[in-house]
Amino acid sequence: MTAKTPCEPDELRSLFLFEALTDDQLAVLCANGHIENYQPQPICVEGEPATCFYVLIEGELTMSKLSGGQDIETNRTSQRGVYCGAWRAFTGGKQKTYDASVHVTKPSRFFVMDAPIFAQFMRDQFPMAVHLLDGIAVGTDRTRRIIDNREKLLALGRLSAGLTHQLNNPAAAISRAAADLRERVANMRHKLAMLADGTITPEALSALVKLQERVAEQVAKSSTQHLTALETSDREDAVGDWLEDHGIEGGWDIAPTFVEGGIDTDALERISAVAEELETASLEQAIRWINYTIESELLMNQILEASKRISALVADAKQYSQMDRAPFQVANVHDLLYSTLVMFADRLTKDAGKDASKDAKAITVVKDFDKSLPEIPCYPADLNQVWTNIIDNAIAAMRDTGGTLTVRTCRYGENMARIEICDTGPGVPADIREHIFEPFFTTKPFGEGTGLGLDLAFNIVVKKHRGDLRVESVPGDTRFIVLLPLEKPPVADVAAVDDDEVDDADPE
Repeated sequence: MTAKTPCEPDELRSLFLFEALTDDQLAVLCANGHIENYQPQPICVEGEPATCFYVLIEGELTMSKLSGGQDIETNRTSQRGVYCGAWRAFTGGKQKTYDASVHVTKPSRFFVMDAPIFAQFMRDQFPMAVHLLDGIAVGTDRTRRIIDNREKLLALGRLSAGLTHQLNNPAAAISRAAADLRERVANMRHKLAMLADGTITPEALSALVKLQERVAEQVAKSSTQHLTALETSDREDAVGDWLEDHGIEGGWDIAPTFVEGGIDTDALERISAVAEELETASLEQAIRWINYTIESELLMNQILEASKRISALVADAKQYSQMDRAPFQVANVHDLLYSTLVMFADRLTKDAGKDASKDAKAITVVKDFDKSLPEIPCYPADLNQVWTNIIDNAIAAMRDTGGTLTVRTCRYGENMARIEICDTGPGVPADIREHIFEPFFTTKPFGEGTGLGLDLAFNIVVKKHRGDLRVESVPGDTRFIVLLPLEKPPVADVAAVDDDEVDDADPE
């Protein structure tokens, strides 16, 4: 419980904050404010509505900021005149929430004013200063937004180029397969001519069509079977030998097609048996007919798989951009990570782990996901920007030597999700580690980096999601660790919090 008493102008004048004010100005402050006595207790809680401006007259306070779901003390002082709370209420941003938590550690006295009254006092008494501070606040915010947007566009441009390359591959495969299939359709017209001149009887055609259907089923089954290179080579040798032994011209040329379609020597024996039953169709005709069928089925499979790949890439791109989705929602963090990795696929070896490329400069991906992790309340598009910036830096660190990119998730404590993005690059030197989250700090060559990627990531994780972002690094093992709350923050629209780092208890 706090006790309120009127304030005296002379007491306010003894504080460095008010010592240069006129008698009239001090009278206005005392008329609109009051003195409150506090026992050890919190007086401001980070994220709660900023309702009051506080000035310490006597006593002691601590200031703390949320990090990793915990309050981390950033300042402890007993200096008279230290101010805290809604001290930015008069600026253009109109401070909506407390930027930090303030806790009284022993019986203390404060001068207290309601935030709107304090803001009006500043505008009335110091209009030029307020205009200047408004200009600084608005200008800083506008500059930050422009540069942040540029950083996002630069990342998007890089990812778009990679996505275009990924889309081009299946699109080209569809184009090639469609052209080849056109040739097969033309050959079908020639076969219809064979029927017209009586080369193949209706009975033989019926038997060949049934054989085609069985072969088509076999081709469909073969798409789920995966042979090793040695097994494939052995089967091609066996099929080639069989075709050569049975007098099939160019049998070695079509053997790979038969093996790809799942046709082995046992299937060829069955085809031979059907051909022997037909009076007007030779084994050569049956083999050619079946070869045509396999090629057509494989081409249609290629078109289908390439189409699915394009659809999957578009779906991943939509997941990454969060198109047509609410800014704040409950999302599966693994879906977000996966969609971001897809955007980098052209710069990474296929998801590796066990089958990592031997190429010294290849960058392989290992995903170590804790699938029991629940969905998290978050801004998914912003988190994708965080993954993008960190992964882009990791790839850059391994560009010349190659290595492994590991993305790991797990639960941290009771109420946090932990996401690690690790690389095997040279590491971040200890003397610059504490600066890497500062705006405009970069170790990249001039013109290659803006120095805002990690600053943007920090603002998104720490300020917008009330989580934590840290780095641990030794040569060969650099880990960026993101901690995110599993529960919705007390203030949903934390985006309104000013991005500028400020010290609410700064006596200056």
